[in-house]
Amino acid sequence: MLTSPLSGLILIALLVVLDYYVYQAVVAASLKFPRLLSKFIRRGHWFVTAVSLAALSWYYFGDPDHTSLAARQWVVVWVMVNYVSKIFALVFIFADDVIRGFKYLGKARKKQQPFEPDKPGTKITRSEFLARTAIIAGAVPFTAMAYGIISGAHDYRVRRRTVYLPNLPKAFDGLRIGQISDIHSGTFFNKIGVQGGVDMLLQEKPDIVFFTGDLVNYQTREVDPYVEIFSRLKAPMGVFSVTGNHDYGDYRSWTSLAAKRQNFQDLIAAHKTMNYDLLMNEHRLLRIDNESIAIIGIENWGTGRFPKYGRLDVAHRGTEDVPVKLLLSHDPSHWDAEVRPKYPDIDLMFAGHTHGFQMGIEIGDFRWSPSQYMYKQWADLYQQGDQFLYVNRGYGCIGYPGRIGMPPEITIIELKRRV
Repeated sequence: MLTSPLSGLILIALLVVLDYYVYQAVVAASLKFPRLLSKFIRRGHWFVTAVSLAALSWYYFGDPDHTSLAARQWVVVWVMVNYVSKIFALVFIFADDVIRGFKYLGKARKKQQPFEPDKPGTKITRSEFLARTAIIAGAVPFTAMAYGIISGAHDYRVRRRTVYLPNLPKAFDGLRIGQISDIHSGTFFNKIGVQGGVDMLLQEKPDIVFFTGDLVNYQTREVDPYVEIFSRLKAPMGVFSVTGNHDYGDYRSWTSLAAKRQNFQDLIAAHKTMNYDLLMNEHRLLRIDNESIAIIGIENWGTGRFPKYGRLDVAHRGTEDVPVKLLLSHDPSHWDAEVRPKYPDIDLMFAGHTHGFQMGIEIGDFRWSPSQYMYKQWADLYQQGDQFLYVNRGYGCIGYPGRIGMPPEITIIELKRRV
């Protein structure tokens, strides 16, 4: 069980009211349809509703944590797509009711004849028009979300940026870094698509690869079917990784604290199996021709409700004399909260976490996503003085297993000496 029975009952009751309200539009929109078709549509509405509410009841009152990961994922998808579409339709249904209400009040004030609803005739009535518009409005997000799952989830894009650092050792001039973030293996449903993204990164031939956290959604066993695929990620200078907020098993119930701890140990082992150098509040020095830079990696550290397992003070210790420091930290809020104020010698931080909300619009220099209302830095490259932050839009998905206008990202950053 994911949360309290009371909250589940309240949510289900609200959704029943929503379903009944939408049903009025279904009835109005199908009034002039052939009798059998109208009957099929109305019963179809309640069939979809019954399946959705049954799935939601299982999610709240059953034991989804210990059942099929795929079943749990598609329950979320079914319920989300169904009710997001109905909420869009609700706008037009509500508009019709508001118009009806004002007409009724107007007639009542003028003491005219009692208000009568639109009468069916040969022409479409206002109510029928709004009802059909509501159905179309609901179909738009349904279609978009379906497309985002089928096509958008694995529509990987390579984004290339160049970062100029004043203290970059000459031996590292032109270093090419590949970054992916937020794999969320528990959401995957297409191994061929996942493999395609890995192949795209390998084709870029980066010198080094960074993975900035969230290997799984809820538990380590989610990654088991994909270990072989992600083990193929290799680079001449290695693959370095850190943990994200989803990697600790904090978002599901456990039979015991020991089981939760074992889950995290299994996650550490998975990184090792894939030959990722997992940095847990520690650093590594990369050396070329007697010159070096530092790779610093910390456990998850985020503002607000997100856990602060990271210890940058510990990871940073011993790098004071290294001319360039690259930080792997999952949550971009860490940059303003701790990195910039306390560690001005950290040149470039790599983060993820936001996913760009998996939804947005990016046209040229114009960029919009709901994510921007939650995070000051939510996608791409940011600069304050001589310090930089890159926020990767994510490789996978969480919750909704698709992307609309915010494709999954493979980042290639080239470091150059600033003269």
